[in-house]
Amino acid sequence: MNTTLAAENKIADILKKIGVKEMNSGVSTGTSWLPGEGELLKSFSPVDGALIGSVRGASRNEYDLALARAQKGYLEWRTWPAPKRGEVVRQLGEELRRYKADLGKLVSYEMGKSYQEGLGEVQEMIDICDFAVGLSRQLHGLTMHSERPEHRMYEQWHPLGLVGIITAFNFPVAVWSWNTALAWICGDVCLWKPSEKTPLCSIACQHITAEVFKRNGVPEGVSVLINGGREVGEWMSSDHRVPMVSATGSTRMGKAVGAALGQRLGRALLELGGNNAIIISDKADLDMSLIGCVFGAVGTAGQRCTSTRRLIIHDAVYDAFKQKLVKAYGQLRIGDPLDEKNHVGPLIDTHAVDLYTKALSAAEAQGATLLVPGGVMTGPGFESGCYVKPAIVEATPDLEIVQEETFAPILYLLRYSGDVDEAIAIQNGVKQGLSSSIMTLDLREAERFLGAAGSDCGIANVNIGTSGAEIGGAFGGEKETGGGRESGSDAWKAYMRRQTNTINYGAKLPLAQGIKFDL
Repeated sequence: MNTTLAAENKIADILKKIGVKEMNSGVSTGTSWLPGEGELLKSFSPVDGALIGSVRGASRNEYDLALARAQKGYLEWRTWPAPKRGEVVRQLGEELRRYKADLGKLVSYEMGKSYQEGLGEVQEMIDICDFAVGLSRQLHGLTMHSERPEHRMYEQWHPLGLVGIITAFNFPVAVWSWNTALAWICGDVCLWKPSEKTPLCSIACQHITAEVFKRNGVPEGVSVLINGGREVGEWMSSDHRVPMVSATGSTRMGKAVGAALGQRLGRALLELGGNNAIIISDKADLDMSLIGCVFGAVGTAGQRCTSTRRLIIHDAVYDAFKQKLVKAYGQLRIGDPLDEKNHVGPLIDTHAVDLYTKALSAAEAQGATLLVPGGVMTGPGFESGCYVKPAIVEATPDLEIVQEETFAPILYLLRYSGDVDEAIAIQNGVKQGLSSSIMTLDLREAERFLGAAGSDCGIANVNIGTSGAEIGGAFGGEKETGGGRESGSDAWKAYMRRQTNTINYGAKLPLAQGIKFDL
C-alpha cells in the first residue's frame, strides 16, 4: 500500500477495521482479488493533497475474466429465492451500520465532503438495504382475465443478468448501493466501475460485501469490482454480455454510454447533469427558505447533481432575500471537512477549481455581477489548492453560463416579476431536468408548480431544497438528465425483465380475437 505518512495517520486504522490489509489491486470478483494489470490509479485527498494510495485497475484480459465469473455466478444466484437474497442484503445493511463512522470518514477524506455528509451517504446505503429487504418479498406481477375460456393470464418478473454500474466521485458509495441492493434482490449480479478519483471507497465496500457474501455462501461473481480508467466503462457499455448499464455522471459521459448501448439495443439507466432551481415566491417564508437555498448551493461544495444552481426570486422579495443570502455566506466556514465546525470542504481536484474560476470569469464577461465574488483559498490549511469560496452571481436567465452546469458552489440569482407561470418558465428553460423546488405558502402556486404545466423535472419539491432526496422515492430526471430512475418506488423494475404468461387449462385451443383456424 503506497501512502504518505499524513494520509496513513488518517486512514490506516479505518482500512484495517474494514479488513483491507493490502491495496495493490482494485479488481475483485467477490472474495477473490485479481492482480490488477491495467492503469495505475493514484488517489489524492482534496483535503490536504496527500497521496492516500495507489491501486492497479483491470486489463482487458482481467475484465473478460471477471465477466466470465459473473456469468457463472449468475447461473446460481438467479435460482436463490428472492427472500433468501434479501437476507444477504439485510446482513450487508447490518455490517454497514457497524462501519458507518469509519466508512463515513473515508468518504469524507477521499472525496472531500463534510464528515456529516459522509455519514449521511453511508446512511443512504443502510436505508436502501432496508428497503430492498422488504422488497425481496414483494416483486409482484399482475393477473389478467383472458378473453378465451379456461385460460389464465399473468405476468412475472425475472432478473436481467449482468448489471453494469458506473458511478461518479461525488457519491462514491451511495449510488453503487442504490443499484446493487435492488439488483441483487432481483437476482442480478453487479459489475461496478467506480470513479478513478475515489478508488479506495470502492475497495472498502467490496471488502465489507465480500465478508457478508462469504458467510452466506454467495457464489463468486455476484459482486464484481472493476477499477480502471475510462476504457472500462467503454468496454462495459459495448459488451453484449451486459444487458443493462446504470451510469451516473456528466451529460457528456451519459451520451457516450447511451449511444454505445443503443447501438446494441442494451438497456440504459442514466443519471446525468442537473441545473437545479429554487423559485422564491413573494409568498414564501424567507427565513425557512434560506436554509434550503444555502445548503443546496454549498453542500458538498456544490458537487451534487441536485445542488442548487439557480434562485428565481420574485421582485417583491428580491432585495430582502439577497441581503439574507449575503449575510449567510459571510458566516460560512471553509476548511477540513473532517472538522465538523466547517460548512464547506474542498472541490475534488484542481481541475474542478479551474472550471470554477473559468465559470466566474465567463459570467462577468457575459454581463453578470459577482455579488459574492468567491475565489480560491490559499494559506495554511488550504495547501491542496482545492478550496474555493462559494460565490453568488446576479444574472439573467438567458446567459450562456447560466444555462450550463458548473460542478462548484456558484449560485445564480435571477428575477421574475409576474405570476408563478413566469418563474416556472425560467425554471424549465434549461436543458437539464433533475431537481426543482418552490418556496411558497400559497397552495395554488404550489399545486401549479407540481402540475402538468409546472416543473418539468423528475423531482419537484415544495418548501424544501433541491438536494437531499430520500431513498423511498424514485430518483432521477428528464431531458439531458437522462430519464433514469433509481432507488425507491418501483425503480426495481429497471433491473428485471417482464414476462407475460398464458395458461390453457381446458381441453380446447381457441385462438385470440376469435380467429378460426380449423384443420
